Amino acid sequence: MISPLNGMATQRVFVYGTLLKGERNHALLQGATLCGSHRTVPIYRLFHLGNYPGVRPGGQSAILGEVYCIDGRILRALDRLEAYPRVYTRKLIPTPWGVAWIYLYQEEGSRARQIPSGDWRGQGRQLGVFRL
Repeated sequence: MISPLNGMATQRVFVYGTLLKGERNHALLQGATLCGSHRTVPIYRLFHLGNYPGVRPGGQSAILGEVYCIDGRILRALDRLEAYPRVYTRKLIPTPWGVAWIYLYQEEGSRARQIPSGDWRGQGRQLGVFRL
């Protein structure tokens, strides 16, 4: 896909936590184009891991987030933030704007609070403690 803003090849990324607009790591998306808000199919679990969230497959939550068109420079910055591929891995998911990368948390054995709503910004509601 060619971005209308800079003529460079782009990919899409689905963000659901600290990269959302207004959150502390959103500046890493500077130069990205917001496609829009999106909610995934309900096959995930969203966890509160302290100062950031993690998504794991195998649940019944639809994750709320935003889809951005990004270039390779931004993707590399996101990979560094997410410690890809050690801590997070990437998977392509369908969105209304085409497939987008989602970062999936892959560490197991730690305790974390699940966010059943799938909404990082609404994290204070109905939190329970689950084993990953």
